[in-house]
Amino acid sequence: MILSRQRIKRRQAKEAQSGDLSGRLITLLEAQGPASEDYRTLRTSLLYALVDEPPRLIVITSPGPMEGKSTTCANLGVVLAQANKSVLVVDCDLRKPILHKIFGLKNLRGLVNVLVGERGLEEVLQQPAPSVEELKVVTSGPPPPDPAALLSSRRFSNFLEEVRRDFDYVLVDVPPTELVSDPATVAAQADGVLLVFDAQNTRKGAVRQSVRNLESVGATVLGTVMNNVKASKRGYYHYYRYDYGYR
Repeated sequence: MILSRQRIKRRQAKEAQSGDLSGRLITLLEAQGPASEDYRTLRTSLLYALVDEPPRLIVITSPGPMEGKSTTCANLGVVLAQANKSVLVVDCDLRKPILHKIFGLKNLRGLVNVLVGERGLEEVLQQPAPSVEELKVVTSGPPPPDPAALLSSRRFSNFLEEVRRDFDYVLVDVPPTELVSDPATVAAQADGVLLVFDAQNTRKGAVRQSVRNLESVGATVLGTVMNNVKASKRGYYHYYRYDYGYR
């Protein structure tokens, strides 16, 4: 999908006012559009990346806020499930979760309830799209007093081990790297990281610093996902585009 900068800003303003983010699920709304095709290209790269040990538990983050990481996580989950892979999308942004809004789900209970021992995994799984049976979502659940402590706990590690066994792919949405330590904590336990950024507004230094922060804990940065990439001299912009740097 190609959007003008003005249309992007109008849509963002409408989302901010209404709280409805379902329009971001472009892989279901416009399955044959160019943006959906971009996501399928990203899927192909993931499926064939590191053939001997393909990444299955993937963290998705960004240097700063409002760069499209949650949108990327949701749409990538859809196209992986459409390829008949069992996929779990987990919202580990316990401070400002929005995946439930993108998928149109309730967030009454979720990951937090599992980590504090109130619920089991099966009790918090949700299926956001009846047409995509292989896709499941675990929302964040109620806000905890200390998100960092939960994500660094043994219970969280056990949770990741459980979902890794049960699903072909696990996509984990975490906060931006420049805000809190959560991304590094989670990324250290994942197979790899996708770093999402805004091609027009994110500073190169911020991207480099995010990569350094992630690699300092032993995380593997699989590649970058660029949003808002200028597509022509006429002032149009791709809302989604990818730059592959798989290792």
